[in-house]
Amino acid sequence: MKKILLIGKLNNIVKETNKFLSQYFHVQLCSENVNVLKGMLKIVNPDLILISLIGAYDIDTSIFFILSDQYKKIPVLTIGTREESNTFFKYYEDTQFENLIRPVENTVIMEAVCKRLGLDKKEIEEDITEEKEKKVGKKRILVVDDNGTTLRTMKAMLEEYYEVTIAISGAQAMTSIGKKRPDLILLDYEMPVCDGKMTLEMIRADEDMKSIPVIFLTAVNDRANIEAVLKLKPAGYFLKPAIKDKLLAEIDRILNSTSE
Repeated sequence: MKKILLIGKLNNIVKETNKFLSQYFHVQLCSENVNVLKGMLKIVNPDLILISLIGAYDIDTSIFFILSDQYKKIPVLTIGTREESNTFFKYYEDTQFENLIRPVENTVIMEAVCKRLGLDKKEIEEDITEEKEKKVGKKRILVVDDNGTTLRTMKAMLEEYYEVTIAISGAQAMTSIGKKRPDLILLDYEMPVCDGKMTLEMIRADEDMKSIPVIFLTAVNDRANIEAVLKLKPAGYFLKPAIKDKLLAEIDRILNSTSE
């Protein structure tokens, strides 16, 4: 399945676009913050970048220079009103960038995405129907870690058995949980700014999230650190790098115990 990085302010239009395209592609939401974007580009390695210009008059224009300079081979599709689009046309480079004028139907966005990726829309829809049939009953797991290599490794380890979503910070994890509630969270204990402890506290403070089981991942193997982790009473914890068979067995045990 092709990967799309959807950049823009998290408004209703972006949410609807994400919901629609997620039926056919792996869509990862990203804010228009340049530093966040740089990290997400390395982690997601998208096949196409979609930028919503709605309400983005203050968007950092260096985004366009980064994409045209460092990611020239990735097609970029922007969507905005005529006025919003005219503001950013001057930053577009060659044929890498293409723009759609709102109002525009999601089906038109889908056709434009398929065209830029060289895909047949009908074949995509048929493939997704088969994929949905395979995914019936798959549990959702959210992996939260500020290390891109760890995220890629964990996703590859789990995606055969679960529907896997990733987040590179505690703040992004909370946004992800709010949009699509996971059945279990794998949470890095050592993260900058908003660490695993703070993230867990935010999860437990939310009535709709507090029952989600959380497994901590920690790279620090000393008694004091492990005791600090255990005091938070997570559903489990693993030292990095986690051993696949043991991690899968623990996830299965926890999910089965919560469903009883």
